[in-house]
Amino acid sequence: MKDLKTLAIEAAHQAGKLLRENFRQGHSFALKSGFRDLVTEFDHRAEEIIVSLIQKEFPQHSILTEEGSVRPTDTASYQWIIDPIDGTTNFAHGFPFFAVSIALYYEGEPVVGVVYNPIHDELFVAEAGQGAWLNGQPIHVSHVETLQESLVMTGFPYDERLIPKHLAWWERFARETQTLRRMGSSALAMSYLAAGRADGYWELDLKPWDMAAAALIVREAGGTVTDLRGNKLDLSSGEVLASNGKIHAQMIKILQGERE
Repeated sequence: MKDLKTLAIEAAHQAGKLLRENFRQGHSFALKSGFRDLVTEFDHRAEEIIVSLIQKEFPQHSILTEEGSVRPTDTASYQWIIDPIDGTTNFAHGFPFFAVSIALYYEGEPVVGVVYNPIHDELFVAEAGQGAWLNGQPIHVSHVETLQESLVMTGFPYDERLIPKHLAWWERFARETQTLRRMGSSALAMSYLAAGRADGYWELDLKPWDMAAAALIVREAGGTVTDLRGNKLDLSSGEVLASNGKIHAQMIKILQGERE
């Protein structure tokens, strides 16, 4: 029987290989909650690869997936949280910024997080209490201390009712930071933050599988992950604020100012 981290890495690599070999071909897609929320055949095929590997080794584990190929089990201590393509819209358009995201939680707490970018062959891995790595090398968040020196990232919500609020935040951060980026993959954006390539990230209207793995990677790389008010992250809340820790309070101040 494989150990848990090894299994997560193997599953990410196998799913990622499928995506890498097919993303340039152009894909038909279906709509889920709205015209911005897409799903392709490769979301389903990649998910099937991951779920099959997990169920073969650990059939008693609960699995929560974006495309719903299995239903979570309330009684299981272990739960896998899977996004087969985080950044489906990018994938569907042939834009090379997306990732496979796999997290494992034990009794509600993260123990393993894996985010794999198959186009650049970058594997971000974290294990609770053991640190975070990129392709086997330790990573750490940046040491930037002010918003004025920061590269901050975000993503825009599917829910149109949230867009005005998000645009107001975008304007304030545009004025206060060195630069902003809209990435299209929350898991990969947070993994970049963990590797010190960016300094902060916020987003609304997320699902558990969008942030479950990357949140652990950021924490194990020395960063901070909370909700938008600075409270403990709740995967069901739909919101996340991640940073190198040094600019976290400054980001909360901007986000809270727009909420008042």
